[in-house]
Amino acid sequence: MKLGFYKESILELEAVIEEITARLEVIRKYRKIHNDRDPIEYIISRIKSEESMIEKLKRKGLEVNLENALTKIHDAAGIRIICPFADDVYDIVKMIKKYDDIKVIKEKDYIKNPKENGYRSYHLILKVPLNIAGVVHKIFLEVQIRTIAMDFWASLEHQMKYKKNIQNQKMIVEELKKCAEQIATTDINMIAIRNMINKG
Repeated sequence: MKLGFYKESILELEAVIEEITARLEVIRKYRKIHNDRDPIEYIISRIKSEESMIEKLKRKGLEVNLENALTKIHDAAGIRIICPFADDVYDIVKMIKKYDDIKVIKEKDYIKNPKENGYRSYHLILKVPLNIAGVVHKIFLEVQIRTIAMDFWASLEHQMKYKKNIQNQKMIVEELKKCAEQIATTDINMIAIRNMINKG
């Protein structure tokens, strides 16, 4: 196995993703057994590419080394949790916070307080203990939680951000902002419709 920038620490980054994903899957199975609604549509994960990590270290004025990548930058490992409904997002946040061994280092609610461009999502930075060969390592993990609609919007906005020479960029930015507002309204309406169906 060829080791790159992350060297042996790639195992820790993979392990922290597997740890949190496994815990969430247990919750999903528990709810299914008890005929409760699954608050998660799907989970995706990634380890930040070496190129992106090096660029971020430089942008923040940090020396490019592995220690800074793993201790000063907290999103080397990340998972994104996609939920069917907006209230599921907060349900997942509560679940994560109930784990006594996991420390929430930072959180940002971009759903109640969207970014200026319309971006909505709930972000957590976690410090997760991992027992590897009898030694406990505390690894940072970024968690993003959002609805299907929010994720669809973010995917399109991300494409625009990294595509060069876009015509009518200003107009597209404004249209995206409008769509973000419409999506937020739709997410609220979907909860109301779901609740009416359940009362049915």
